[in-house]
Amino acid sequence: MKTLAISAAADAGVGPVFGQDRVGTSCMPTEWSYTTGKQYSDPFNQVDVDAIITLQSGQEERVPGFWAGGSTWRVRYAPPGPGVYKIRSACNDTANHDLNDRVSTLHVDVYTGQNPHYKHGALRVAEDRRHFQHADGTPFFWLGDTWWMGLCKRLSWPDGFETLTADRVQKGFTIVQIVAGLYPDMEPFDARGANEAGFPWEPDFSCINPAYFDMADVRIQHLADSGLAACIVGFWGYFIPRMGMPKAKQHWRYLIARWGAYPVVWCLAGEGTMPYYLSKTKEQDAAIQKHGLTELARFVRSTDPHHHPITIHPPNSARLCVDDPAVLDFDMLQTGHSDRQSIPNTIETINRSLAANPKMPVLVGEVCYEGIMEASRQEVQRFMFWSAILSGDGGHTYGANGIWQINTRQQPYGMSPHGHSWGGPAWDIAAQLPGSGQLGLAKGLLTRYSWWKLEPKSDSIEPRWSNTDYWQPFAGAIPGEAIIVFSPMGFKAITFHQLQAATYKAFFFNPSDGTEVQVGNISPDNGGIWKAPEFPIFRDWVIVLEHKA
Repeated sequence: MKTLAISAAADAGVGPVFGQDRVGTSCMPTEWSYTTGKQYSDPFNQVDVDAIITLQSGQEERVPGFWAGGSTWRVRYAPPGPGVYKIRSACNDTANHDLNDRVSTLHVDVYTGQNPHYKHGALRVAEDRRHFQHADGTPFFWLGDTWWMGLCKRLSWPDGFETLTADRVQKGFTIVQIVAGLYPDMEPFDARGANEAGFPWEPDFSCINPAYFDMADVRIQHLADSGLAACIVGFWGYFIPRMGMPKAKQHWRYLIARWGAYPVVWCLAGEGTMPYYLSKTKEQDAAIQKHGLTELARFVRSTDPHHHPITIHPPNSARLCVDDPAVLDFDMLQTGHSDRQSIPNTIETINRSLAANPKMPVLVGEVCYEGIMEASRQEVQRFMFWSAILSGDGGHTYGANGIWQINTRQQPYGMSPHGHSWGGPAWDIAAQLPGSGQLGLAKGLLTRYSWWKLEPKSDSIEPRWSNTDYWQPFAGAIPGEAIIVFSPMGFKAITFHQLQAATYKAFFFNPSDGTEVQVGNISPDNGGIWKAPEFPIFRDWVIVLEHKA
């Protein structure tokens, strides 16, 4: 990120004040600052600064600035393409000529590196309303990891954070779900939630703490520079009745201003309509949260000039956390932590959402953290991933017990407000649980093909899953390229139906280690049927039929 600190001298005149030219790179965050000599008793609450940016097309974008502490406000912007942009500052204190009506020019060069977010642009929902893509149309495979408390100091900067980032990049993850400091599973301002500069807000929510976000910034930027997007969770849903909607909107405006120029997705709240664990007014709180999230979705959409996709991390489905699902861009699901007992609910919830209107991408954002309650081990992680993707999910998020709370070897997380502990190993041990690497292998197989064209096709195989037996195989097809089947148990050979008259290359894929057992070239009979050989051993397998040219 290019930072241009501009200290504006006080100007007693009227009309625009012209500043120096600035330089930037397309799709990368560029930052500049405005500093004033005028003193304010409460600058965060008294002063708003925006930048009105005119694109070459003549279109204007209003980019919110953020109070950086003291007498300085900063603006971050990711120009969508090369060219010359005009900038004019706008301050609600129009008489302050340090902050208002300052004019400059931004000269933007083409990005020439290989970071996918800077090369292809911001994330969007694709035209098919089923998956994600970059601004230039390049498909984006959502393979998420869960770092809810990843901005606290227990995941140390730089060593711990950089280590976990490198591990997830190496395994093929593409996005991290992370909370902006107002965490779950603790009282507000619990010491476990602090970073090196304290908490994101003063204890009475009277004022933001810019120093907290300075330390958070380096982490978010490191994710971006490593090629990982961030799914920013604004706060846990029960903060809405605690802090009130005016403060909730201030919080979100600040997040948009600080992080909107990075490759991010907005998740308005975690467990959106779930009241605080010990609340005595749970029904009332849930209603306040649902109405508040609907209002907040509209606020974020109108405030964010980069138009990042919006969702909610829910107790069940994001659609159910708002009064009008049309305020969301995609449906995130949470479907349980009960090991194999969570499978039926996961599949049924996915299919209900895929059938609902408005049409939008669907993904499981939380299910069966690996190792939680000494269960949900790697075979469950594989089942959840493959069954979800082959059912039509637009992505999938993994989680490991021990990482989401950021346990350390010296300091396990400890008790939750309900008086119990989720336990789990230290985060660096949890990072090596095998499920994370195995989902990376799964993504690696899918990305050999045009995975974004994958369509559920379980009706083309036998045996196949049903709502009376979820432990039978799932299938999907990528037209003209491949048919992919996940068999959870590998007891009974798969019979394929409705095959085109063609030659296919068939192989078994071991979802634990990525090894392949070749079957060879095969062709269906005149009725479009082919029966696969018996599985090499009893276990879960993926079978692939590749169309041969």
